[in-house]
Amino acid sequence: MYVREQIRHWPLVTKLLVVCALMFAFGYAMVPIYRVVCEITGLNGYLDAGPREAAAAVDRVDTSRKVTVQFVGQINGNGPWEFRPTERSMEVHPGEIYTTTYYAANKTGEARAGQASYNMTPGTAARYFAKPDCFCFTRQDFAAEEGRKMPVTFFIDPDLPEEVKTVTLSYTLFDLGADS
Repeated sequence: MYVREQIRHWPLVTKLLVVCALMFAFGYAMVPIYRVVCEITGLNGYLDAGPREAAAAVDRVDTSRKVTVQFVGQINGNGPWEFRPTERSMEVHPGEIYTTTYYAANKTGEARAGQASYNMTPGTAARYFAKPDCFCFTRQDFAAEEGRKMPVTFFIDPDLPEEVKTVTLSYTLFDLGADS
């Protein structure tokens, strides 16, 4: 009797194993799918230009137009940090390279590390916004009670649609814990 019940459950067990395998495969595929979506839409600033693109844009500075770039800084959770932009906004000419800074301070008595990630609004502007140099590209190590300004070099491609008058660059600082 017991063997007969086991055999009767094999189709169900097989289906459940297939579902588990499909869920694992879907989870594994999410990273490349997310990258493709970001490339297409410009989400998460994925379409940053490198030095070659920066040089090409500088040759085409649009001095007849100004775009307001707003800067926002926040801390993920209740981390022991102070984090803010040193200036809230800038008026920029598309195609010209600019540098601004964000201030971060470790508010603890021990060495800590942080990493920033960024977002851009409106999402359509991400395709035209490039950061050839940014503190967000690397982990930031801080000594106890250390604070410092961290630079962001950026430009907006002159091909930014005319209807976009304001772009917001928002950074979130994540606490990576005590440095060992």
